[in-house]
Amino acid sequence: MSTPDTNPPSLYAAREPIFPRRVSGTFRTLKWWLLAVMLGIYYVLPWIRWDRGPNLPDQAVLLDLGNRRFFFFMIEIWPHEFYFVAGLLIMAGLGLFLFTSAAGRIWCGYACPQTVWTDLYILVERWIEGDRNARIRLHRQGWNFEKIRKRAVKWTVWFAIGLATGGAWVFYFTDAPTLLWDLLTGNAHPIAYTTMLILAATTFAFAGFAREQMCIYACPWPRIQAAMMDEDTITIAYRDWRGEPRGKLHKGEVPEGQGDCIDCMACVNVCPMGIDIRNGQQLACITCGLCIDACNDMMDKIGKPHGLVGYLALTDETRERTGLPPKSVWKHVFRVRTILYTVLWTGVGIALVVALFLRTEIDVSVTPVRNPTFVMLSDGSIRNTYDLRLRNKHGEDRWFAISATSDAELDVTVEGATDQRLLVPANETLQARVYMTAGPDSEAAKAERTDVTIWVQDQGTEAEPGTDRVANETIFNGKGD
Repeated sequence: MSTPDTNPPSLYAAREPIFPRRVSGTFRTLKWWLLAVMLGIYYVLPWIRWDRGPNLPDQAVLLDLGNRRFFFFMIEIWPHEFYFVAGLLIMAGLGLFLFTSAAGRIWCGYACPQTVWTDLYILVERWIEGDRNARIRLHRQGWNFEKIRKRAVKWTVWFAIGLATGGAWVFYFTDAPTLLWDLLTGNAHPIAYTTMLILAATTFAFAGFAREQMCIYACPWPRIQAAMMDEDTITIAYRDWRGEPRGKLHKGEVPEGQGDCIDCMACVNVCPMGIDIRNGQQLACITCGLCIDACNDMMDKIGKPHGLVGYLALTDETRERTGLPPKSVWKHVFRVRTILYTVLWTGVGIALVVALFLRTEIDVSVTPVRNPTFVMLSDGSIRNTYDLRLRNKHGEDRWFAISATSDAELDVTVEGATDQRLLVPANETLQARVYMTAGPDSEAAKAERTDVTIWVQDQGTEAEPGTDRVANETIFNGKGD
């Protein structure tokens, strides 16, 4: 009697490395251009200068965490204006929904950082180790001098790219030329070195080794995208009604009844995800279009028309199977779902632009002091205390005049000021304390609550009088007789 095997089968499958073959064509060229543009912007942007005048940094794009401000060319975002950043994130999300509903995982195939850096790493790998067959042979052979040399060179270049990636990122948070000199001389803050090394290591691991595993297992978007897509979404498909039955093509023979697919495996060999598009839509497909280039190239060689593998919607599949021409691309792109996303995206963008141009160069926030809510003075008057945060977004010191309006008569006193004016330094926030006093017989003293508006007038400088005036609503607490 045999003993039953009590060990359960392993659910772990070791990763099979993918070695995409080099391909040329329309989509590969488009991906190269997008890679060059996006990486160029990422690496160059911190070095662009922008003159904002005295007392302000001259870096065009700067996340100044020390002073809690974000600079983007002529735009300056303060901490209390974080709604601009939230709005941009909402626009990014809506844009992702829009492009996915129109053209599937076009973001994943062309613009996702994982895809972009993986493309760059594969290019380096191909330069050093050769094309697909050469890389497969090198992978299978034992560790000899050739393999060690090529792997060492490849990994060194990969790590240099990762280090440049991390370096470019930290340059967005402080003055880039100064930080570069500090990094080279060993005087930079340890956080800068740590951040660079972490980003270098993650880029090295994700783009060099994990690659398609990040898209399949780590990224949630492949599972979310199904909710964004419908039968009119354009995505990559294999026209099996034209390609099947597939079979090998021998020189001088034209097999009767055979489809256009000659089972050359070109579409599989160029796929960076290692899938066979002929098996239908799969979660791993990032719709990068490289299989289209490979198939079209093969169709040219055997004298068949392009499009055996191509961008296609489910509604077009139904039409083509019956011999009808596919619908216009614009009919797929402009439909209720995409129009709704476009309207929402545009609405958020317009709202942000309007808010950007309507904002003033000064601002005030008012916080009533609640402990105690009011103080009764010796003559019976009631006094309330308020903490004001005065923000001067100008590039020079400005005089701010503080006043208050209400239905009741109130006396306003600004601590540290003789004429209710305070000098607020350039590009800074000043904390001020303001007292409001109501006489013993006034309505504000007798009432429990009285509405008050605190006004701040920018009086500017002698050379440039100010014009901005801002207000903040608050209340005056009385005895409540």
